[in-house]
Amino acid sequence: MNQEFILALKQLESEKGIREDVILEALETALISSYKKNYGTSQTVDVTIDRDTGEISVSAEKTVVGEVMDDQMEISLEDAKKINSRLEIGDIYYEAINPEKFGRIAAQTARQVVIQRIKDAEREVIYDDYADRENEIITCDVQRVSKGNVFVDLGKTEAILPVSEQTPGESYSQGDRYKMLILEVNRQPKGPQIVLSRSHPNLVRRLFELEVPEIHDGVVEIYSVAREAGSRTKLAVFSKDEEVDPLGACVGFKGSRVKTIVDELHDEKIDIVIYEKDIATFIGNALSPSKVVEVFINHREKAAMVVVPDYQLSLAIGKEGQNARLAAKLTNWKIDIKSETQFSEYLDELGQTMEEFRDEFENTSVQDEETADEETPVEKEFKEYDNFASIGGLTGMDLNNLFVDASSETSGDEMELSEDLEEEISDN
Repeated sequence: MNQEFILALKQLESEKGIREDVILEALETALISSYKKNYGTSQTVDVTIDRDTGEISVSAEKTVVGEVMDDQMEISLEDAKKINSRLEIGDIYYEAINPEKFGRIAAQTARQVVIQRIKDAEREVIYDDYADRENEIITCDVQRVSKGNVFVDLGKTEAILPVSEQTPGESYSQGDRYKMLILEVNRQPKGPQIVLSRSHPNLVRRLFELEVPEIHDGVVEIYSVAREAGSRTKLAVFSKDEEVDPLGACVGFKGSRVKTIVDELHDEKIDIVIYEKDIATFIGNALSPSKVVEVFINHREKAAMVVVPDYQLSLAIGKEGQNARLAAKLTNWKIDIKSETQFSEYLDELGQTMEEFRDEFENTSVQDEETADEETPVEKEFKEYDNFASIGGLTGMDLNNLFVDASSETSGDEMELSEDLEEEISDN
């Protein structure tokens, strides 16, 4: 080996991002392995490659003895004295070995080990490149589709878009270009597995960060995202600057900004609402485009009863309960919706005024140990969420659409919200 070899390593470092010292250390290990394979595994061997010249120095450890029993492990005192007069029995002597002595088999073994170490180093470089990029967006081309899973080309490696992270209704063909979210990066024996997503709520969050400078700069912030991929997304935003309208910033001039995102998501509907610290106002906003007449809040149960105009009940609920379901996910509150007529009839049934109902609703807990044995009508309302009281003219499916429960887990700055509805309510 010579300086040309060192230059080749530097080029390898430049092209593949593998440090020169990693390759040299791999080669030193490979040469030791090759020598032991051919000349005895019990012998201690040291291999050093000069980092400037590329010259290899190989030495084998031998013990100075009076009578040699194993010439690979020992050297006689007489021979040792010829080399170094100060050596005595029991001393360790390092015998220089000509690397060419390894022969063809040793060189082949060394080559195989080096190649493997290079592959390992490349995998580690790829892992390091992507491990810190989780929740980032990348633009990539579909390379192939196998058993429903989509594999995309990332240059040095490929990533997988599993069936579970695909958007319903989207089709993926070789050569198609998409923006995808890096969901997670996992170490695997054959190299890092990079998992992508097209259906995760964070994809929408990152798309808005890319398209809306006010969000990118931190003037406008996204509070939460609720998404049913391929169909509809609700986004709650607020502005840190009173001079900046968060809705206008997100929509853009003549809707240009939000249209870019809708196009990327293949016409998925996007509702942008204002986040408010007052939860009643926030819930009302979350039910947009429906108007809200009244919102009753129970903080202990994180439950709300919302009254809407009669003619907007179906709008508040949404097709198959979607609007109410997304509002519950967006706010992380249980939401029960009634029309004005239904609520009026309900008050008559309870024999309460609106203010009496509000006071009792806002102070009732199904787990309150201090509650009297006899249940009030509002307490029954809480306990019967899973078997909701009948409302004239509504089927069991209608009732299921009225009641939405969303639970959440918080991770970092993001609410990860459950997408499960309460179990189906049977007809009364």
